[in-house]
Amino acid sequence: MTAEYRVFWQPGCSSCLRAKEFLTKNGIAFQSINVRVETEAMDELARWGVRSIPVVARGDAFVLGQDLDELAAFVGITLDRVHLAPAELVARINALLLTAGRHVVQLPQEDLATPLPGRDRTLLDLAFHVGMIPWAFLVAARGETLVFEFFDRRAPADKQTPNAVRGFLDGVRDDVATWWAASGDQMPETVSTYYGEQPTKNVLERTAWHAAQHCRQLQAVLEQRGIAPDGPLGDAELAGLPLPDEIYDDEVGLTATGD
Repeated sequence: MTAEYRVFWQPGCSSCLRAKEFLTKNGIAFQSINVRVETEAMDELARWGVRSIPVVARGDAFVLGQDLDELAAFVGITLDRVHLAPAELVARINALLLTAGRHVVQLPQEDLATPLPGRDRTLLDLAFHVGMIPWAFLVAARGETLVFEFFDRRAPADKQTPNAVRGFLDGVRDDVATWWAASGDQMPETVSTYYGEQPTKNVLERTAWHAAQHCRQLQAVLEQRGIAPDGPLGDAELAGLPLPDEIYDDEVGLTATGD
């Protein structure tokens, strides 16, 4: 029997993994569509006016899977969970940017251009991406739109060394602190994103757990290579965030190519 739901996803996508895990844990069967393998699937999404993933579809009805509450409502599940306060989320983002900065400079030079499984994102790009996540949030918090293309950006020409990426992460951390000190208590009720107008608190939470998930991946890569992470992640960074169980994906493991 054909599954009622379809999930369009790609490897290494944090929201994709969480959406799939959420459906599985709630006993909801779905057809899994990896858009990196089934490339024609993006044509179907384009017909719906969608340019991003994850997408959870039932027939021609669909929801973008970035917001767990919206996904739960789409599949008819009542979700009751505790959200961390904005001040705590900002503190987590600060700690995660520091952690990513420590870990990127531990990556072996010969591995920096190694692509992640099923993606064209390299390990250096992954560390850069950790900084792009809160950077994109700040764009929205300051009145512009958080677009999906922000998350597809790769480390530019002037950020092609671990120290340069660490400098970028430190700069984003300073910018987050400046924004919070000036506007945090009066942040807007909603922000504009590629998945619609969203409560600012929800996007801030997603910023924290999205960055945390990719920090987990950086740490896992170091551990795979027998490198003890400098300041490993713990409850101070991760507790209370709605993270997936898996670190990379349940269908594509995080075994970096080139070993």
